[in-house]
Amino acid sequence: MADDVILDLGRERRIGLPEAIFCERKSAAQLAAIIEAAPPRLLLTRLSPEQHAALPGMLDYDPVSRTAFLGDCPEPAGPAKVAVVTAGSSDVAVAAEAQRTLRFHGIASERFDDVGVAGLWRLLERRDRLAEFPVVIAVAGMEGALFSVLGGLIGGVLIAVPCATGYGMGAGGVAALHSALASCAPGVVAVNIDNGYGAACAAVRVLRAQAAP
Repeated sequence: MADDVILDLGRERRIGLPEAIFCERKSAAQLAAIIEAAPPRLLLTRLSPEQHAALPGMLDYDPVSRTAFLGDCPEPAGPAKVAVVTAGSSDVAVAAEAQRTLRFHGIASERFDDVGVAGLWRLLERRDRLAEFPVVIAVAGMEGALFSVLGGLIGGVLIAVPCATGYGMGAGGVAALHSALASCAPGVVAVNIDNGYGAACAAVRVLRAQAAP
């Protein structure tokens, strides 16, 4: 392995979540070395089509989420436990990263796209279904109003993912992040901008805590 790459192979034993490889800005040589030294199962995030094309071996690659799996993933047991909601179709890539991360951990999810508050009826039509999920991941850019509205409609754990979608004062997702952090809906939690991976890992932790005796 390259001298500048050290895998954290004990992470899954410590916290129950295996190390994932953030591929952005990594060279093809670095990624090839990681895959050669990796455990049988590995999740790669922010992997561009160009990086994927340069890698050896067989990877399950999804260009929308820019994620790849090395090895097999456990089959989801039972119905979907996580809903992934997008305010608009421009947020789909981040939502797909969350779904693929959940799938890597053997957790089924269901996605509800384009239900932003500009057409509030779209969200209200799905309110009863969303209320059935123990965990909901909401992905929104612009002003991030979806987080507070959804947080006032459902009782499950709501994980807000601010998205770098929108014009000018959206400031690359900062406005949506501030909306999530300043939400008047009690109990809304937030991850960093465009961090679908982190939201999914939070959902995994919540579901395991709920399942614990």
